[in-house]
Amino acid sequence: MKFVIKYIFLVLICSFSGFSIAQKTSEKLKREQEKLEKSISVTKGLLRKTKKNSQATISELRVLENQLKHREELLANFEDQIKDAEIQIEEKTQQIDDLEKKLKLLVFQYKHLLIYAYKHRSKSGQWMYIFSAKSYNEALKRKKYLEKVAELQRKQKRLIEQHQNLISIEKTEIESEKKEKELIADEKRKEKENLEIDKRTKETNLTKLKKEETRLAAEMKLSENKKIILKQRIREAINAEIAADEARRKAREEKERKKLEKERLAKNNTSTSNTTTASTKSNTKTTTIGEDEPEETVKRPLTITETKEVALNQSFESNRGRLPWPVSSGTITEGYGKNPHPKIKNLYTNNNGIDISTNRGSSVRAVFEGEVTSVLSIPGAGKVVIIKHGNYRTVYSNLQDVHVGVGSKVKTKQSIGSLLPDDDDVLSVSHFEIHQVSNGQINRMNPTNWIAR
Repeated sequence: MKFVIKYIFLVLICSFSGFSIAQKTSEKLKREQEKLEKSISVTKGLLRKTKKNSQATISELRVLENQLKHREELLANFEDQIKDAEIQIEEKTQQIDDLEKKLKLLVFQYKHLLIYAYKHRSKSGQWMYIFSAKSYNEALKRKKYLEKVAELQRKQKRLIEQHQNLISIEKTEIESEKKEKELIADEKRKEKENLEIDKRTKETNLTKLKKEETRLAAEMKLSENKKIILKQRIREAINAEIAADEARRKAREEKERKKLEKERLAKNNTSTSNTTTASTKSNTKTTTIGEDEPEETVKRPLTITETKEVALNQSFESNRGRLPWPVSSGTITEGYGKNPHPKIKNLYTNNNGIDISTNRGSSVRAVFEGEVTSVLSIPGAGKVVIIKHGNYRTVYSNLQDVHVGVGSKVKTKQSIGSLLPDDDDVLSVSHFEIHQVSNGQINRMNPTNWIAR
C-alpha cells in the first residue's frame, strides 16, 4: 500500500514538471509574438508616412520588405503556438486518463479500507484484537498496525480528493488551451490577409519603380559615391586620432626621459668621490641607470594607458549584442556588407555599417559612453560624429544638426544630433558604423552583432 502511494506522488511530480516545461515554451513564443508585433507597428507607422508621397520610393520598398519579413515570422510564430497548444491539450488529456486510472485504484483501495474499518469499528473490538495477542510485543505490533490502517485511510482520502481536484483543474486548462488555440488561429488568419495586402502593395510599387530604372541607377551611383567619400573621411579622421595619440605618447616618453636625465646629472654633480677608480665606478653606475631606468619609466606610462584602454575596451565589449540602437525606433533597411538592390537585378551596394530608416528628423543618440573625437561635414552627406570608446569608435552620419563638439564627454543614449530628411523628404536614414583600432589598424565591425535585438 505504501509503495502505491509513493508511486502516485511520483507520477504527480512528473506531470507538474512536464507542464512547467510546456509553460516556459508557451511564454517564450508569446514574448516573440509581442516583439514581432512591435516591429510591425514601427514599420506600419513609417509606411503611413511614405503613402503621403504619390511616387514609389526605394525607402518605402525596403521598409515594406521588412514588414513582410516580420509578418511571415509572426505567422510562423502563430503556427508554433498552435502546435504547442495541440501538444499541451494532448498531454493534458493523457494526464487526465492517467489520473482517472489512479483514482479508480485509490477508490478501490479506500473501499476495502472502509470495509475493514466497518468490521473493526467498535473500540472494544480493537482492544480485544490487541489484548488477544500472545505476548506484549505482539500486542504493541497490533496496536501500531491499527494506527497505520487509520493513517492510511486518511491518506487515501486526501489522495482521492487531490486527484479529483487535479482532474478538474486539467479539464479547465484544456478548455482554456482550446480557446487560446482558436484565438491564435483567428489572429493567424488576419495576419495572412495583411500579408497578402502587403504583397500586393509591394507588387504595385515594383511596377511603378520599373519605369524609373534609369533614375534609380543614377541615384544608386550617386549614393555609392557618397559612401566612398564618407569611408575615406572616416578613415582619415580615425588615422589622425591614432597619429595624435601616438604623438602624445612619444611626448610623454620624451618628457620622462629628460626628467630622468636631469636627475642623473644632478646626482653626478653632488658626487664627493675624487679618485679615478671611484669616478670610474660612479660612471659605470651612472651608465647602468641611464640605460635601465628610462626603459622602465617608458614602460610605466604605456602600461597605464593600455590598462585604461583595456578597461574601456572590455566595458564596451561586455555589451556586445546589448547596445541600444542609435535611434529610439526604426527598421534596418540596409545591412552590413554586400546588399542586393531591391529592384535592379545584379546591382549591389556595399555598406560599411547599417542604415536604419526612422521618422523624419529623428534624434540620434550615443550607443555607449565615450568622448567625441571628430565632427565632420561632408557635402551632400550631412555631418558625421565619431565617438571613442577605448579601442573602439562608433560613427554616426547623415546628421543635419550636431549638439556636441570635439572633446565632449557623452553618456549612453545622450542625443548628439538630428537626422537629415531622405531624398523624398518623408523619412530619415541613420547610418551607423563601429570600428576597432588595433595596433594602428582600423577594422570594421558588423553593428548588427552589437546592437540589442
